[in-house]
Amino acid sequence: MASPARPFTHWLGLVLIVLLLALAAAAALAPWLLPADRALARKLAAGGIFAATYLALAFGRVPGRFIDRAGIALVGASLMVASGAIGLSDAYRAIDVNTLTLLLGMMIVVANLRLSGFFALATAWVAARAGRPLVLLGGIVAVSGLSSAFLVNDAICLVLAPLVVDLTLATGLDPLPYLLAVAMASNIGSVTTITGNPQNMLIGGFSGLSYTRFFATLAPVAGLGLLAALALIAFLHRGRFAPSREPPPPPRRRVNRLAVARSLFATLLVIALFFAGQPPAKAAIVVGALLLLTRRVKSVRFYAEIDWSLLLMFAGLFVVVAGAERQLLSPAVLAAVARLHLGHVPVLAALTVVLSNLVSNVPAVLVLRPFVDTLAAPAHAWAVVAMASTLAGNLTLLGSVANLIVAEKAAVRGVRIGFWDYLRVGVPVTLATLAIGMLWLWR
Repeated sequence: MASPARPFTHWLGLVLIVLLLALAAAAALAPWLLPADRALARKLAAGGIFAATYLALAFGRVPGRFIDRAGIALVGASLMVASGAIGLSDAYRAIDVNTLTLLLGMMIVVANLRLSGFFALATAWVAARAGRPLVLLGGIVAVSGLSSAFLVNDAICLVLAPLVVDLTLATGLDPLPYLLAVAMASNIGSVTTITGNPQNMLIGGFSGLSYTRFFATLAPVAGLGLLAALALIAFLHRGRFAPSREPPPPPRRRVNRLAVARSLFATLLVIALFFAGQPPAKAAIVVGALLLLTRRVKSVRFYAEIDWSLLLMFAGLFVVVAGAERQLLSPAVLAAVARLHLGHVPVLAALTVVLSNLVSNVPAVLVLRPFVDTLAAPAHAWAVVAMASTLAGNLTLLGSVANLIVAEKAAVRGVRIGFWDYLRVGVPVTLATLAIGMLWLWR
């Protein structure tokens, strides 16, 4: 029996891989094959690897291959080293260990809160006191936004989405507006601090902004943005907030209150250390490590909660961008970008929004770094990038990892969030919150 024909995407992916490997090999062999043009060969290789990596990140995969964004970043980084665009020792130095440490520490803290049952208790507490559906919507916006202000928003969505689906289905409410509230409020709330989301962690390291100054600059944007999102979700879904049946009595939850208290105390402690001026990476990893000292939960359960692929993607992208900077970032390129007037808030915000929706917010921030650092007021410019890259995540269902987590967790429970269902709310929410952010940061 004849074997089935290979799909076109298989061959397309194969061609792209062969071209990339050929570029990397040519650059690596340039000192022997073309001694006069070795620099040109490395520039071409770095440009090709960089473009292919970011194109694959934009699609989220390589056609015909089972590889995710973390794998794409790792392959790109490996090819940068193989081609000679960046040396291995320089590649190690390009990886921002502070950012990875901060992200790891915060993941452990959030894992403790989740495993202790804190989020289930918080959601039940809000539901018990929200007598009307619109009040419940406001409570979910508040819980999602406030939690994401200090903790990693992706982890908050991972916890809250299934709880909100169960709560709304039990009362006969339409889950859609409440799930949109979880995703959009988590994105908006995460604008507030350096620890709100992964791209802010990068920006915290790049900008030199203290935790307190970052909070003072962007907390008003998050607060006003949450109010705008609540109003728009309620307006655009008006008429869909009537429950079809009486809510059942709240279930009895078996929660270890000592574990909840311990996790909550550790979370408040790490936030206090941030505001006290301690280096965020140091505070997060020390508190996170101490939380592993417990008799009630095996360490492996905490490790299962950590998004290791995100850490891998960060490390790979650091190397990819460093290799491209080393080979491609000439004075002429910097001068050309300077003519775009990135020092103007609307221009920088618009460019950040476009890049964030093309390749995702973390890669966008890494690409913008060399250009933002040359501006007259880089710290303020980084605040604009933090605002725009985060709020841009609300534009489409694919705009942020948080959105995809909510959609995935809802689908597991039989609730579908369609692309257009999200877009009709996401566009006005994004435009409104971006307008708030630009007006607040205008100078």
